Amino acid sequence: MSDLEKVKQLREATGAGFKDCNLAVKESGGDLDKAVEILRVKGISKASKKMSRDAKEGVIATSGDESKISVIEINCETDFVAKNDDFVSFAKELSELNNQNSSDLEKLNKSKMENGETVEDSLVALIAKMGEKITVGKAKTFNQSGSKNFNYLHTVVKDNLSKLSVITSLETSDDSDGVKVFGKQLSMHIAASNPLALSSDLIDKDLLQKEQDLVTEELKSSGKPEEIAQKISLGKMNKFKEENALLTQAWVMEPKKKVQDIVKELNIPDLKISDFFRIKIGE
Repeated sequence: MSDLEKVKQLREATGAGFKDCNLAVKESGGDLDKAVEILRVKGISKASKKMSRDAKEGVIATSGDESKISVIEINCETDFVAKNDDFVSFAKELSELNNQNSSDLEKLNKSKMENGETVEDSLVALIAKMGEKITVGKAKTFNQSGSKNFNYLHTVVKDNLSKLSVITSLETSDDSDGVKVFGKQLSMHIAASNPLALSSDLIDKDLLQKEQDLVTEELKSSGKPEEIAQKISLGKMNKFKEENALLTQAWVMEPKKKVQDIVKELNIPDLKISDFFRIKIGE
C-alpha cells in the first residue's frame, strides 16, 4: 500500500485532516496503528489548548420513553459546530448511551461507542476535528417505578436535539389520554415558566436568602417605617415563593388557575407530580 493510500485510509478512520494524517504516516514509518496513536496524542494536545475557551453553544439531547427518560448537555463554542453532522451524530449516540447508563457520567465516559472507542477518546477526536472546545455538561435520568415520564423540546436542532429540554415525571397508575396530554402540557409550562422547585418549601435556601437580601436593600432606601417595611418584605417573599414553585405558579394555558388547581380538576386520585428537570443550553 502506498503512503498516499495509507493517508487516505487514516483520514477515513480518524476524520483528521490530510496534513495531520500525512505527517502521522511519515512519523510512524507507515504503520497505521502507530499513526492512529500519534494522531490521538496530538488530538489530546490540541484539545487541552482549547479547554480554557468558553463553550456556551451546543445541544440538549433527550432520549428514552415513558418508563425511563434522560437528558444530557453537549456544549461547543459556536452554533455552526452544533449543527455539524459529526457533532450531531456524536450527540445522538451519546444521548442513547447516557440513557443506558442512567446519567452516570463516570460510566458514560468509559462506555464504548459504535466506532469501538470510548466516549472519552471519541470526544477528544471530535475536538481535534472540529477545532473547538466541546464538553459534556449536566445530565439527568428519570426512572422511578410507578411513574410515567414526559418531555418537551424547544428550539429543535434535529430530531431529539434541542436548545432547551424539559423532562417531567408523573406518579400515577392511570394510563388515560388525559394524563398524557397533561404530562406534555406540564412540560411545556415548565419550559415557559422555569420554576425553581416543585413546592415553596423545596426552593433552595441560599436563593431565598439572596432574594430576601435584595428586598431588604430595596426597602431600606424607601424611607418607610420599619413595621410597614417588614409587612411589605413578607408579602414580596411570599409572592416570590408562589411564582417560583411549580405547584403554585399560574398555569400558562389558563393563567387564572394554578398548576395545583389543574391537577385537582383532573380528578385522578393517585396523580402526583413527582419530579421535573429543565435544562437550557449555556445556562
